Amino acid sequence: MHSTNKPAIPILLFIAIVAISFSAIFVKWSTAPAAVIAMYRLLITCAGMLPFLFAYRHELTRVQASDWIKLIISGIGLGFHFLFWMDSLRYTTVASSTAILTLEPVFVMLGSLWLFKQGLSRAAFMSMIVAICGAILIGWGDFKFSGAALKGDLLSLLGTLCVVIHILLGKSLRADMSAFVYSFFVFLFAGIVLAGYNLFQGYSFTAYAANEWGIFLLLAIVPTVFGHYLFNWLLKYMKATSVSMSVLGEPLGATILAYFLLGEMITPIQIAAGCLLLVGVALFIRSQNKPLAQPANSSLIS
Repeated sequence: MHSTNKPAIPILLFIAIVAISFSAIFVKWSTAPAAVIAMYRLLITCAGMLPFLFAYRHELTRVQASDWIKLIISGIGLGFHFLFWMDSLRYTTVASSTAILTLEPVFVMLGSLWLFKQGLSRAAFMSMIVAICGAILIGWGDFKFSGAALKGDLLSLLGTLCVVIHILLGKSLRADMSAFVYSFFVFLFAGIVLAGYNLFQGYSFTAYAANEWGIFLLLAIVPTVFGHYLFNWLLKYMKATSVSMSVLGEPLGATILAYFLLGEMITPIQIAAGCLLLVGVALFIRSQNKPLAQPANSSLIS
């Protein structure tokens, strides 16, 4: 794809949402520690991207020291997001954990108002509320306020706060940095942080069955490359709040996948809530559908 146009953006958003919806399923299938899963998810992705990094050598020479600091912090935010959120799936359901992620666009909106002075129309605000209510209702029946489930919900909330830092810094960096360079180093720094955490915890780096390595690879390809990388790329052409709102499709997609692949039940309330969520997200994106200035030539590896 050599140019970006409005019809292409919804298609790419849909692909990214479906891709990240598989993340919770793959994590549930694995028995490895959450930090190990997250580390290999990121480092395998970087290994696949590394052969293409040479093509961006001239851009790397132009990266300022302040931008490297932002990249490191963004990577730390992403790493701890994966750590907290993946660990939450050990204690609570897919529906509950992913529904808590719906607080993300609220925090991103507040951060965007402060950092980027991005306004929000009344229609956009109301559609955001509709979508968030729908997403919360998806997980409402699974929310627990005591025991292990509460721990899982709190871990998901911490993961949400961490990914907000990642998205806001990404929006700032993507103004002048290609999606490839930004994604590669953010994934790399996040993976390094998680590797240090795993060393500190004494987790094994190698003692995993073949199916576990297959899950690590699937996580690197599906939700990371076709999910997070696409969202990073879209930050150039959409407001940070709009990209964050699009992620609200994950609770619906993950809940549907959990029904078919994990046997987690879907209630009539969750079906109605899913419809409400989709309406809210669609209305929000429509109200915000004014892409930022586009470069003359761009591609998925731009």
